Amino acid sequence: MEYFLNQLVNGISQGAIYALMAIGYSVVVGVTGLITFTHGEVIMIGAFASFYIFQFVGNNLILGIVASFIASWLIGMFVYYVCYNRFFEAPSHISLICTIGTSMLIKNLAQIYFGPNQKPMLNVIDNKVFRIGILQISMIQIIILVTVIVLAGLLSFFINKTRWGIKLRTVSQDKKAASLMGVNVGRTAMIGNCIGCGLAGISGMLISVYYQTLQATMGGSLGMKAFSSSVLGGLTDIRFSALGGLAIGVIENLGITISSASFRDIFAFGFLILILIIRPEGFASKKGARP
Repeated sequence: MEYFLNQLVNGISQGAIYALMAIGYSVVVGVTGLITFTHGEVIMIGAFASFYIFQFVGNNLILGIVASFIASWLIGMFVYYVCYNRFFEAPSHISLICTIGTSMLIKNLAQIYFGPNQKPMLNVIDNKVFRIGILQISMIQIIILVTVIVLAGLLSFFINKTRWGIKLRTVSQDKKAASLMGVNVGRTAMIGNCIGCGLAGISGMLISVYYQTLQATMGGSLGMKAFSSSVLGGLTDIRFSALGGLAIGVIENLGITISSASFRDIFAFGFLILILIIRPEGFASKKGARP
């Protein structure tokens, strides 16, 4: 029982990171209206940005978060102008193919520049463990949970209470109507895309700090986890996408309590398939619901 409960805590911590990835993905898809396969590479760039900040500046977690966000924001701008800006009126598969090509380009350039091998992430957080009865929770897990909750809260405030947030919601619902109302659709979509990418970059930093390792090819699996979590939430519903990420993290870690860690992805994607068979719209109450 103790092992099971501690794996549940591990699952919630890892699921929180997946939730942040999925939130970023949902923001990107919601505001552009287009599926992306560059999200994993954006996550990877965020991880490496924090890695080099920690190398040169030291164990400053705040600077690591800022560096991850800025680096991924810049990659998001690149992806937007290459893959989305000219293709809003084109068939959706054109942009989809472009994101696949851009993903491969970024991944291969990263392997050339960063090297193909795993790199050890610095132990930037004191790995102190707290006991609550039979439960164990580490300092890094607490920081991950607090960081994700704070970022989700800030995003919710931004989307619902600020002028730019209202513009993002308008563009995500109807681009033509938003344009007629005087909203600069291109600029708004770019900012929304960059915000989603920035959140993805921070999630890359968190998962690298959590596992104390990173690699230029890490984006492939993580991008699929973000996509799967977002699919469970109806692709564009931020709340249910976050729930999907949390669920996948918990299912992965509970699954390895009865098997090996090598079966982690089997449980994650098996859960995705099962949910979509039972409920094709995922957790969302209405397919395609937007924030």
